[in-house]
Formats: sequence, structure tokens, C-alpha cells
Amino acid sequence: MTSLSPVLKQATGVVAARGEGALIFDEEGRRHLDFTAGIGVTSTGHCHPRVVAAAQEQVGKIIHAQYTTVMHRPLLDLTERMGEVLPAGLDRMFFANSGSEAVEAALRLVRQATGRPNVVVFHGGFHGRTVAAASMTTSGTRFRSGFSPLMPGVVVSPFPDPTHYGWSREEATRFALEQLDYTLQTISAPADTAAFVVEPVLGEGGYVPASTEFLAGLRERADRHGILLVLDEVQTGWGRTGKFWGHDHFDGRPDVLVTAKGLASGFPLSGIAASEELMAKAWPGSQGGTYGANAVACAAALATLDVIKDEGLVHNAAVRGEQLRAGLEQVASAHGRITDVRGLGLMLGCEFRDADGRPDGAAASAAQQEAARRGLLLLTCGAWGQVVRFIPALVVDDQLVDEALSVWEEAVAATS
Repeated sequence: MTSLSPVLKQATGVVAARGEGALIFDEEGRRHLDFTAGIGVTSTGHCHPRVVAAAQEQVGKIIHAQYTTVMHRPLLDLTERMGEVLPAGLDRMFFANSGSEAVEAALRLVRQATGRPNVVVFHGGFHGRTVAAASMTTSGTRFRSGFSPLMPGVVVSPFPDPTHYGWSREEATRFALEQLDYTLQTISAPADTAAFVVEPVLGEGGYVPASTEFLAGLRERADRHGILLVLDEVQTGWGRTGKFWGHDHFDGRPDVLVTAKGLASGFPLSGIAASEELMAKAWPGSQGGTYGANAVACAAALATLDVIKDEGLVHNAAVRGEQLRAGLEQVASAHGRITDVRGLGLMLGCEFRDADGRPDGAAASAAQQEAARRGLLLLTCGAWGQVVRFIPALVVDDQLVDEALSVWEEAVAATS
């Protein structure tokens, strides 16, 4: 009998039969609060009627029209509509399927555009599982171990993580920028450095936001040295943080933006955006792919844009995020093992540490598993798996947030 690979580890034992908004129903008919959203993918919730209708209509027209062979209307319309939400000056798009593919497309672009071999990434970042993307990932060894040698030309510099260092945000930011200067002086000279690649909020690395000062420092150094700034918005984009892009919280200004996850409400679609001048520096034939910009996925992305705009989902993420954070902080105040509640919008994490102040992945996992048994689906992240993350669909309402907080409080109490 054929079965799945044994190294695929499920966070819950749920077998989903159907989904609706922020809810999943299993094959036994049990209702679950889904605060994972497919790791931040189902931005408009499970099976939003407008997304379903758009996909169903497109399936009846054309499913796959490979876009280096022929064009199709959903791709052309989506490309035009992206101008409504992309940062100013980023007016050229390349589409792929997954976040890893988009990251690697960005890597290829910045190396070809600058003629420089190296990229600087930041400690705790997650950029994907394919070889180049995994080589740029430092959120955990499980993403990069066991298939060396990894891609050369990747240099790691500190991310301003106040909790990890035990400092204030200002101290952590100052340290990170000083160490970046040291990195450019000792490991990768500016003339060898094609780009800085960074997440506005560390995802797998523990839901740690950057800061305005840090992104400004990256921008200033990039401009001074002719280095490109790549913002990986795979998890933070499309309203997840309470603004359309995560870097909007910090007045960031990318040269290349990477997007995926919430882009098409569950259909595989990713992309990179850059200026016309920069994208023109990619070598002919260097961008392509069989399934990229699939017609059904593009139709779903168009519907996703409409739903986010018409239903005010970016604002909802901000408001519901404030509600969720307040409740999580209240639970944390009653349980000393939760030492930090952090994140932005509907991208929030609770960090567990033991009595000696060390990251406590076992406690986080126990609380996450207990919550799942009680009908609340959550995930962990962080280098030690010590952070339980809350990432519900952007359509989540106040009653579901309150219900989730009640279950979370019970789960934490039961595992204390």
C-alpha cells in the first residue's frame, strides 16, 4: 500500500472535509477554528464564494495556458491590477508558483542585474526549501541540513531580535546595523554584494517584526553601495499584518518585492515585482516556468484582490489583530511561561520559555496540541519551536477571535 513520506510531520491529526471562512470541518463533521490559514495562504478564508465562482468560471474557459507560449486574460488583468497595490516604481511582474521559486527568481535577477555574486540575508529568515532558497534560510537547521553543499555566496548578518538578545528594540537595531557594516567590511565587500534579502517580520524565525530604523538603515546602505534591497513578503503580504505589505509599517522601499501565499487564496501563485529598468537587466530566457501564472490561479488572485478591497480585509486584520493581541497578552500575564506576545495584525506569536529563561519548544508544542484537541488549530515556529503562532484568515470576526482566545486560555492552563 502506498502512503505519504514518513518525514512529513502533521501539526494536527485533522482530515479536512470542507472549509468555510476561518473554519474547517473534518470527515466526522467536527468543527475546528482554523488559525493556521494554510500557513497564511487562505487570506480570504476557505472557499470564499467570490473566489470559488471566479475559479469555477475560469476552469470552464481554459485551465492552463503557458505564458511564455500564449497569454491569457486573467494574467493580463492581474498584472494590470497589481499596479493598485504594489509599491511605487515597481511596475514589472514575473509570476511563478511557490514562494521558493519567487525567491530564487529574485536571487537570479539581482545577481544578473548587478554582476555581483553575494547576497546578505538575516539571521532567522525563512526563504524556502529549494536549494538556493534553503541556502538563504537560517530559521532552523531542518530546512538546510543533510544535502550539502549548499549554494555559495550567502552571507548571514544579525536580525534585530530584541527577545533573543535580551535588549530593547533600539539596542538590537543598533547592533544589527553595526554588525552589517562589519559584515560588509570583513566578509562580503559592497562591490561583491548584489542584495540584502530580508523579511519585514520573521516568519518561521519566530514572528519578530523589523523596525523602521532597521529598514531605513538597510535602504541607506543599499543606496550608498549600489546594493539592491529585496523584501520577502511571502508571508507578510496581502493584508496579513494589518497593512497591505508588511514593510508599510516601517516606511520600507524595496527594489524587489517577493509575494506568494495570500495572493490567490489557496491557489498556487507567486511573483516578484521590480522596476522596468531593473527587470530589463535580467538575462533573456532567465525567467519562465511551465505552470507559472496558471489561468485559474490568476482568476482566483483577481477575485482575492476584489474581496480584500470590497470587504475591507486589511482594516479587519488590523482591528481583529488588536483584539487578538490584547487577549493573548491577558493569557500570557496569567502564565509566566509565555514571555512575549509579538507580531503585527493577524500575524501574532506567543513565545514560551522555561524557568531559566531558555526557549521551551516542548511547552509550546504541548499547548498547541492541546488547543488542537479542543478545536483550535495553531502552528509553532522559532528556532526551538518555542513560539505558537496565530494566523487566521483575514475574514475572521470578533466572535471567532473571542472563541479562539477562550480555547487558548484553556489549553495553556491545561498544560501548565
